[in-house]
Amino acid sequence: MKILPSRMHAALQTGVALLAVGLLAGCAQPSSLDILEQPPIVTPPSQTGVNLETLPPAARKIDIAVYQFPDLTGKNEPNDTVAVFSRAVTQGGSGLIIDALKRAGGGRWFTVVERTGLNDLLQERQLVRATRQEFFKDAAKPLPPIRFAGLLVQGGILTYDANTMTGGLGANFLGIGANTQYRRDMVTVGVRIVSVQSGEVLTSVTTTKTVYSAGVSANVYKYVSVDKILQAETGVTRNEPTQLAVRQAIDLAVYATVMEGARAGIWTFADPKLGAVLTQQYVERDKPGEALVTATPGGAAGG
Repeated sequence: MKILPSRMHAALQTGVALLAVGLLAGCAQPSSLDILEQPPIVTPPSQTGVNLETLPPAARKIDIAVYQFPDLTGKNEPNDTVAVFSRAVTQGGSGLIIDALKRAGGGRWFTVVERTGLNDLLQERQLVRATRQEFFKDAAKPLPPIRFAGLLVQGGILTYDANTMTGGLGANFLGIGANTQYRRDMVTVGVRIVSVQSGEVLTSVTTTKTVYSAGVSANVYKYVSVDKILQAETGVTRNEPTQLAVRQAIDLAVYATVMEGARAGIWTFADPKLGAVLTQQYVERDKPGEALVTATPGGAAGG
């Protein structure tokens, strides 16, 4: 058996180490060309969103309004090294909940009237009236009245708890090793339905979505001489987007609101038997565990 000289042996070990790191890096990081070639896509639906969109239709559509759905967390984006002043969650909650209400039952549950941009709407209507009056004088036709809502959606993004759980695991053998780290954040959304006629809170729903982040890294280190060490590392981190987590929590809140309203008799399904089955499944699946959903029975939906 022929023994390699020490320098040749060290060079061989270094080459093997670099080859291993190169392979790991190639697997862990997409090329810049791949990133640039990613086309824009419509946000893919989650399982919660699919359940919301496939709800059976209501007996009649409900006029509903959203004035605002703010970020009430007061949290900045978490960062363990430097101060970051970007908000931890989206400031566009009203857009997300309006989208969820429009998608409920394939658009057969709620008629959402515009209120977040009410000033713009009123200004445009005033412009139309002034233009008609200028050109048609007394023959100008009035605009139809703005559609009003019988119910208001109140609430917001209530809490964002960062680093509710962290951990990791790693091992090294013969200078080659890997480790995994993870963290868990939680976002909570609250939605309540208020009657315009009486001001009564008809339903109140709270949902929580867990956000997971995980990082996997690998390292290789070898002594290439008595006082010199070669060390190379590579890795990849996967974060569940916080804004998608907020969207899923809002989708679930709207789904639970429909179910709680049906249980309280505020509205009904077009097919009462199918609605009763879905409501029972909702109670058995979502109610016995955490107390995520609370409802205040009573009242009637205004039109």
